[in-house]
Amino acid sequence: MKFRPCIDLHNGKVKQIVGETLSMEGKEIIENFVSSYDSTYYAAMFKRDHLLGGHVIMLGDGNKDEAVNALREYPGGLQIGGGIHAENASYYLEQGASHVVVTSYIFRDGQLNMDNLKQIVAEVGKNNLVIDLSCKEKDGKWFVATNQWKQLSNFELNKENIRFLEQYCDEFLIHAVDVEGKQSGIQQSLVSTLADWVVIPTTYAGGARSFADIELFKELSGGKLDITIGSALDIFGGKLSYDEVVNYMNELT
Repeated sequence: MKFRPCIDLHNGKVKQIVGETLSMEGKEIIENFVSSYDSTYYAAMFKRDHLLGGHVIMLGDGNKDEAVNALREYPGGLQIGGGIHAENASYYLEQGASHVVVTSYIFRDGQLNMDNLKQIVAEVGKNNLVIDLSCKEKDGKWFVATNQWKQLSNFELNKENIRFLEQYCDEFLIHAVDVEGKQSGIQQSLVSTLADWVVIPTTYAGGARSFADIELFKELSGGKLDITIGSALDIFGGKLSYDEVVNYMNELT
C-alpha cells in the first residue's frame, strides 16, 4: 500500500474540485481549494519525498503548460491524464511522464472502444499505460463514468472485465465518483471488491479524510491497493497533515 499524490489542474491552476460538479451543466463548479502555488511547487515536493506514481490530471482545456511544467520538474515520477489519446500520448511521455492515463478515449458512446485501446497500446506500449476506471454505483453494480464523469458507460466493473483490461495496461486508476472530493469517507464496498479483483497495481481515490479512513482502507484492501488523498490534505486546504501521511506510509514499507 502506497500513497499516490495528485496535482489536479483546472483553468491553468492547481485546484481541488468536487469532481462530479464538472458534469453539472448550468451549475457552478464546487472548488474545495485553489492554490496560490503552481504545479512545479507540488511536483518538487513529491520529488523531495520520493513519491512515485502520482498523477497530474488536466480537467479541461488550458492546462497543458502547467502539466508539462510539473512533468519536467519530476521526470519519471508522475503520470498524466485528461484528454490523452493516441496522437498526443507520446508527447507527454517525452516531457517526462512515466505513464499516460486514459478514460474517455477508450470509452466512446458509452462503450469500450477496442480500436482506440489497441491503438494507444501500439503507440506507447502496455507498460506506459494506466486505464482510468473511475466509476459510479448503479443498482448495486459499478459502471465506468467518462467525459469528465458526465456519461455513465455500460462497462461494468467486475472481475471478468478487470481481468480482460489487465492485458492492455500497467496500472488502474479508480476514482469513486460518488464520494470524490467530498471528504465523506471511502467507498468501502468498492475498495474491498477491487482488492479481490485486481492483480496489477491499482490506485483508489475518493473520500479519504482521516487516518481512521486510511486504516480502514488498509484493512479492507489488505494492503493490495494504493490510495490518493486530495482535498483532505493540508497542502490542499484540508486538515490532514501531508507530512504525517508520508511518514505513515514510509513506515509501512
